[in-house]
Amino acid sequence: MTIKTYKIYLINIYVFILGIITSFSLPPFNYWIINFFTFTLLFVLLFKNKNQNKNFFFINGYIFGFGYFVSSLYWIPLSLLYDDNFKYLVPFALILIPAFLSFFYGAAFLSFSFFLKFKSVFINILIFSVVLGFFEFMRGKILSGFPWNLFAYSFSETINFIQINSLIGVYAFNTKIITLFCIPSILFLNKSKNDLIGFFIIIFICISTYLYGIYKINNFNNLKVEKLPLEIKIISSNIPIERFYNNVDEQDIIKELINLSNPNQNHESIFIWPEGVIPNANFKILKNEYGYLFRNSFSKNHQIILGINDEESNSEKLKIYNSLVVIDNEVNILYNYKKNKLVPFGEFLPLENILSKMGLKTLTNNYLSYTASSERKLFNLYKKSSIKILPLICYEIIYSGEISKDKDYNFIVNISEDGWFGDSIGPHQHFAHSIFRSIEYGKYTLRSANNGISAIVDPTGFIVDKLEVNNKGVISTNEIVNTNKTL
Repeated sequence: MTIKTYKIYLINIYVFILGIITSFSLPPFNYWIINFFTFTLLFVLLFKNKNQNKNFFFINGYIFGFGYFVSSLYWIPLSLLYDDNFKYLVPFALILIPAFLSFFYGAAFLSFSFFLKFKSVFINILIFSVVLGFFEFMRGKILSGFPWNLFAYSFSETINFIQINSLIGVYAFNTKIITLFCIPSILFLNKSKNDLIGFFIIIFICISTYLYGIYKINNFNNLKVEKLPLEIKIISSNIPIERFYNNVDEQDIIKELINLSNPNQNHESIFIWPEGVIPNANFKILKNEYGYLFRNSFSKNHQIILGINDEESNSEKLKIYNSLVVIDNEVNILYNYKKNKLVPFGEFLPLENILSKMGLKTLTNNYLSYTASSERKLFNLYKKSSIKILPLICYEIIYSGEISKDKDYNFIVNISEDGWFGDSIGPHQHFAHSIFRSIEYGKYTLRSANNGISAIVDPTGFIVDKLEVNNKGVISTNEIVNTNKTL
């Protein structure tokens, strides 16, 4: 059976609109209920056209993905507006990024078409979910991976339902909810007794998942709350992103951060500052030119966590790292973590030898690319009482299952610069990953963001305290509930 040309175009438009509508299930909207309609309508369309050629499935998968990503990732090109050399690339970035990511959905729908031989609607839903879930997993791995905006994140505000991530992880959960969103299709297609049994099995599993979440959270709330021997203060700043392109007085920036920190000389404290707030200074400059500011404001009772450029030079070339360092009041490095996962075009230029000759450069470091490190060690910040942190810089928080093999730590510390994306949905999507990582690893996440959301998230994904986008201030904690390692 073939479809007339005009009907094919109507179907393409229909699928594109379904993709756009689905994007509103993501943060900051979290209208996850709409996915029951969009995924059901999408699956019914595929099932009823099972005899169409393979191109039909690939094209509609691609178009659905394009609608989904162009609507939910429109904020990425906003980062190009700050540099006149990049402004002409905005329309290309707006199209090319969704165009690339959509191939994964096109490939998923195409692969599914080879399995559409079963009469059972329920079996086909399971296959569709597994295939699409697998390609979502591959999207998080190929070419360094970009696992942003998995369908799972539509539930970032429904923490009772997402506790299961501590057992199965976000990719398995993502596959599970694709099944859930498609399951109403059974009511609109030629259903058998077995299909209805499958329908109620999925409903039962989801209810059980929700009840498990309630049980897990109640258990956590009944655990003993322990006082920390010090205070951890998270600084949220609102320093304009234009500092990367204009001459700024970095001394004023440091003074502002110190004023926000409001250190008490006699209280033991850890201060967490955002990523990249001192753009033109490397560690040597920080110590030699601005060290007096730290010596005059902080005491030996204090440690400061901040993002700074770190340089290494050898006979071959200069290497620059985006680093998270822990320093004392004398600006001595106590710990140093060099970022593992770099942002393409933001922090390094792919095919640099070729593209640099075309005038392209990185957004955050002028014409030099950062160098990626491959090592991430835990920091034991307080020897008298074990306070260990796992350092993550910016979007490293999005990589489920890859942040550390060592689970012997108390806190995930994530510093970020979200100002590149303005007052858009981007910072909200970025923050949602902190909720899922906290649940998956059973750890507190301490997030300090400039022009973004700073927060304390407990091991159940509950937001203990939070400062919204573009709000500067301080949030702090001196309590912890120690939990068992998650599966």
